[in-house]
Amino acid sequence: MRVPLSWLREYVDLPAGVTGRDVQAKLISAGLEVETVEQVGAGLQGPLVVGQVLTIEELEGFKKPIRFCTVDVGDANGTGEPQEIVCGARNFAVGDKVVVILPGGVLPGDFRISARKTYGRTSHGMICSARELGMGDDHDGIIVLPPEHEAGTDAIALLELVDEVLDIAVTPDRGYALSLRGVARETGIVFGLPLSDPALIDVPAPNAAGYPVVVSDPYGCDRFTARTVTGVNPEAHSPIWLQRRLQKVGMRPISLAVDITNYVMFEVGQPLHAYDRTRLNGPIGVRRAEAGEKITTLDDVERVLDAEDLVITDDSGPIGIAGVMGGAHTEIAEAGPDSGTTEIVIEAAHFAPVSIARTARRHKLGSEASRRFERGTDPQATSAAAQRAVDLLVLLAGGKAEAGVTEVIAPSAPRTIAMPADHPDKVAGTEYGRETVVRRLQEIGCDVYGSDELIVTVPSWRPDLGAPNDLAEEVIRLEGYENLPSTLPKLPSARGLTESQRVRRRVGRALAGAGYVEAPSYPFVGAEVFDQLGLDEDDARRRTVTLANPLYDTEPSLRTTLLPGLLATLRRNHGRGAQDLALFETGLVFHPSGEQVAPPRLPVDRRPTGEEIAALEAALPHQPRRVAVALAGAREQAGWWGKGYPATWADAVEAGRTVARETGVELTVRQDQHAPFHPGRCAALLAGEQVVGHAGELHPRVVKALGLPERTSAMELDLDLLEAAGGGPVTGPRVSTFPVATQDVALVVDAAVPAADVERALSEGAGELLESVRLFDIFTGPQIGEGRKSLAYALRFRAADRTLTADEASAARDAAVAAAAERTGAALRGA
Repeated sequence: MRVPLSWLREYVDLPAGVTGRDVQAKLISAGLEVETVEQVGAGLQGPLVVGQVLTIEELEGFKKPIRFCTVDVGDANGTGEPQEIVCGARNFAVGDKVVVILPGGVLPGDFRISARKTYGRTSHGMICSARELGMGDDHDGIIVLPPEHEAGTDAIALLELVDEVLDIAVTPDRGYALSLRGVARETGIVFGLPLSDPALIDVPAPNAAGYPVVVSDPYGCDRFTARTVTGVNPEAHSPIWLQRRLQKVGMRPISLAVDITNYVMFEVGQPLHAYDRTRLNGPIGVRRAEAGEKITTLDDVERVLDAEDLVITDDSGPIGIAGVMGGAHTEIAEAGPDSGTTEIVIEAAHFAPVSIARTARRHKLGSEASRRFERGTDPQATSAAAQRAVDLLVLLAGGKAEAGVTEVIAPSAPRTIAMPADHPDKVAGTEYGRETVVRRLQEIGCDVYGSDELIVTVPSWRPDLGAPNDLAEEVIRLEGYENLPSTLPKLPSARGLTESQRVRRRVGRALAGAGYVEAPSYPFVGAEVFDQLGLDEDDARRRTVTLANPLYDTEPSLRTTLLPGLLATLRRNHGRGAQDLALFETGLVFHPSGEQVAPPRLPVDRRPTGEEIAALEAALPHQPRRVAVALAGAREQAGWWGKGYPATWADAVEAGRTVARETGVELTVRQDQHAPFHPGRCAALLAGEQVVGHAGELHPRVVKALGLPERTSAMELDLDLLEAAGGGPVTGPRVSTFPVATQDVALVVDAAVPAADVERALSEGAGELLESVRLFDIFTGPQIGEGRKSLAYALRFRAADRTLTADEASAARDAAVAAAAERTGAALRGA
């Protein structure tokens, strides 16, 4: 909403020294988002005057038409002689009044005017267009003024070229601020000045002589006012002051009748529509459209109506889409002695906001009217707005207001809210007192009764006020958000982080220490990503929780795996030139619980009870916490220290082990087949006998579908399952002061035997002296035999209370080998 300061001063008597910046600061402190203050006409300097064209000489021999004019500028040039000016515009004639800037003047943009020779003549000034004066983008011709203005009159004051315009971003709950009336009320409150309300005018009582109106849908239209003006001068044009105000608020002047309806809309906040009465066929009606009905709107587009659209009709059918745009059939004819409109019916109505909002979006037809209706207009202002338009038509177009006044009103009671007088105090955490609360509510237009318990009647122009907290917000914002005390809440001591929070922090630090970069992503996915991941049709990850109001239509569901977002981040960074990537993310995934339970509405004036919180949690989907990594490119860079190596599935598996160690769990790795991983390079990660995640190289088809680098690897683990398997806080290892004894063994087993099974057998067979076991070599070849492989392990033994002898270490090693031989068929290599 653009608000010219000169217009605002008509309703609030601001002190002469108050600038637009001052008003901006005050309104911002009261909660309005004033984005900028535009300095209209900044840098403009006179002499800029009204001139009358005396003669025009057409200059020949140039590529474009050029005119040499003499212009009467009165005494503005100091001599009273006609001013000689060269001009290329052709939309004026001898006798017309134009705007002339004389030598020494400066136009916006620091364009300085001086006498100069051009096209063989000397031009002493310039005849100005609207764009050159900063009045708009029209550069097709110069400005032709009405004939009543005297030559030599100061055009800067006449055209109101110097002003300040506040640009306010109006939030959906403050529709009243889409009018000078609403902004003036806020300005009066913050400056402590009275409001001259433009809607407080005398309005005649409704009677039976008005234009007939039939409202068939009182829910969609609960108030409809119709007034008629006859004898309108069809050649009347909008005066300069009216055009300039519309231009400053961002509207293009069209015709007098249309300009008046737009002017009143910006002034009072009530959209109006003007009909040519001679084009109306019977009574005006308001009803829902019939599916398939058509209407040609004022933008000359034929639109097919929906059964939910609210339309304005006459006996011929729809003549307008209610609250959005009128129809071309009944529009006001262009001004002219023969074809101009002389009889006008003014419509001022109040429509249901939701209905108008849906219609405007359905037809992709937003307008200044729909913008106000969908935010809620003042139903009590319809009669005043219609009267204001009638008065302006009588004043500016010589019309005559008919005595008939039509008002169709659906009965409704004023809205009241009961609120404890100290409720704003409790919300803000400070003490305002009853007197301040009552005063602030009365300033915004409320009627307040009661002592400790207030009964507040909400003003008709504030449909956003519906609960005690809304009223508390009004008190707080007018008292100043900056005046609220900054008080830290008092927390109970000795609580700190929960064990789950500590686990997540340890996991993040461990992965960061291993070279991974955290890359959080949005939790939204579309169905096509599951096809790209190669999931089976019956895969549980395809069962998603669908959002009622998603940010993007293409991603309407919540994720069931972290991989889509993480892989999208990897693809984006790779596309921007990053070749070596190692990313990780921790976050929630969402699985439908199977039963749809309506969540309770929690209170805001107290802490919810345990039962209320439990009911809320029961309505939520299952939300396990996961951790995932994705790798591509080099895992170790080459350098003077030696060769690098690429990231492989083994690195993804090791990332899983890194996470598990932070929860105190020793993972078991087992070969598996699980989408989206390569069937021969996929590992199931187990805590005990429970699968807690998977790791490996992505399937080539998945890599191609997602546009990922070749041989991309990934891992995903369920942190909740890992934490449960860990059995409590992780304790640091006990460091022994005694030396370690290392024994290496090479075991030959069938190629199909997993190395993890051999490792487990060695660990269990070695007994309590075994500190660690590590696979350091795998060998296959004819020396071993076909279908066989050699696994070399390093066994570390240590006792907590003594130095082990060689016999003790050897006995433990032999016991480990015997257990491996018994369970996996392993044999010592070379034995």
